[in-house]
Amino acid sequence: MTTREAKSRARQRQQSDPAHDRETALSQHRVLSFLDWCWLNGISVATGRRILKSGKGPTITRLSTRRIGITVANNARWQQTLERPSGDAE
Repeated sequence: MTTREAKSRARQRQQSDPAHDRETALSQHRVLSFLDWCWLNGISVATGRRILKSGKGPTITRLSTRRIGITVANNARWQQTLERPSGDAE
């Protein structure tokens, strides 16, 4: 196999990978525990509680009467609401 053929096959593999697409779609539904969510966003537990209590945090998923989580997709949506143009930095 020539170098050109190898590059062409690698490019084809990258363009069409149903297993990777399926895995990506499923990971969006993964529920992070509250502690994992805090760790992922680089915030303390107290700050995480403050954010959720303010009503400006992500949509939560109630896992039980005493346990909550946040899906990866809801976390991403919440992070997008926090994005600002670089000139608006405070």
